[in-house]
Amino acid sequence: MTSPRTESFEKLLALIEKLRSPDGCPWDMKQTKRDVGQYLIDETYEAIDAIESKPPEGLREELGDVFFQILFLARIAEEAGEFDITGVIDGITEKMIRRHPHVFAHAGVSGVEEVKLNWKLIKKRERGGGEKNESLLGDIPRSLPPLPAAWHLTRKASEAGFDWNGTDGVIEKLEEETRELRKALSENSREKIAGEIGDLFFSLVNLCRFTGVHPETALASSVAKFRKRFAFIEEKLKEEGKTPQEATLEEMDLLWERAKQYDL
Repeated sequence: MTSPRTESFEKLLALIEKLRSPDGCPWDMKQTKRDVGQYLIDETYEAIDAIESKPPEGLREELGDVFFQILFLARIAEEAGEFDITGVIDGITEKMIRRHPHVFAHAGVSGVEEVKLNWKLIKKRERGGGEKNESLLGDIPRSLPPLPAAWHLTRKASEAGFDWNGTDGVIEKLEEETRELRKALSENSREKIAGEIGDLFFSLVNLCRFTGVHPETALASSVAKFRKRFAFIEEKLKEEGKTPQEATLEEMDLLWERAKQYDL
């Protein structure tokens, strides 16, 4: 007798196979790995958003959307004779067993830091020890969005000793980049301005790393805060029969300060 979990999994696999079949959905049949890869990125961001802002049912739904895209990608690969979802599952199961010897091979560890060190050593062995001329940054995907890419790149460089000694050095770098941005603005050079803004972002990511605050998390929090405060402005203006376009900047600034007082 199959378990409900197995039945649900097989049902979803059969549904995807049907969608991709000649008598299935014309749109689904046309999808490529690249197409589904973009959907996977979009759905992943929605799942992350659900972690912060939705009830459990909302997160469950978003996880389902992510899971669907993963299975869909595996189906495309299976049709091309490359691998199937069983290979995906078996591969990740074997990898996690290898990388947790303290759980599955009775290897002793002193704590979290040793677990992280073992993970890195095992990962290096899995890749053949790494070539001598292989870049330390080579395993960071080029398709990563810039913000997490900057986080991972600077973390990797730091592991090799290429880093500041503390936050003071990063703050000084931020001040230096701000001065250079002011200079670029005074010269009205769009190319230089873009470059200096990028350097400023990169330095901010370094500050996040030093303080243990992930840049995506920090920015997401500020974005959510802005949404709430601007919604407050719109609501109060609506009570006065106005829209933001009809209000003055001074009126909106006053409402913004009120929103801050309400801890929005």
